[in-house]
Amino acid sequence: MAPSDEPRAAGEPRDAPRDEPRDAPRDEPRDAPREEPRDWTDDHVARWQPVLPGLDPVVEGAVTRMKKLSVHFRRVREQSLVDFDLERHEFDTLHKLAGRGGSAAPSELAQDLDLAPASVSGRLDALEKRGFVRRTQSTTDRRRVVVELTDSGHQTWLGAMDVLGHEEYRLLGVLSAEERNQLNDLLRRIMVEAESAEHTRHWD
Repeated sequence: MAPSDEPRAAGEPRDAPRDEPRDAPRDEPRDAPREEPRDWTDDHVARWQPVLPGLDPVVEGAVTRMKKLSVHFRRVREQSLVDFDLERHEFDTLHKLAGRGGSAAPSELAQDLDLAPASVSGRLDALEKRGFVRRTQSTTDRRRVVVELTDSGHQTWLGAMDVLGHEEYRLLGVLSAEERNQLNDLLRRIMVEAESAEHTRHWD
């Protein structure tokens, strides 16, 4: 084979292989900054800012989102009552009874529901006919009546509760555990201020 006519670097052997030319390093493509998706409230704020120049978009956005979430959860709860064939007042009565450990006096339920005793009696009549509660005499005072949740009543109440609970976990599941704790702490600070108002009614 004829020797190469290409010039050699000083000290390079005559037949030493030459390095192949290398391509210049290329910059790796960088992802464009990710934009947060817009929600209904973003458009709401953008629509009202020109109308109300003093509108704080952060305050308006936060308050509007809290309202929208409250409405959303209320609709989910209403649908759960339809699914379990419950009227709202029936669910409320079962809920208060469950909150007392599944057993309470009618007077205690009247207090919890902020109703007259006669109104509670009518609710209990209907629930008892459906097999959701039973009324028995107290073992310690024969003059006292005790209202108890039946297994059917407890399962119906719990099923309706689970529908809303699953939706709450689904939505808050977009946040990390740390973000959920932070959100909970921030909302607590707001609620403490709201509950400190002079004329605030009970929040039940």
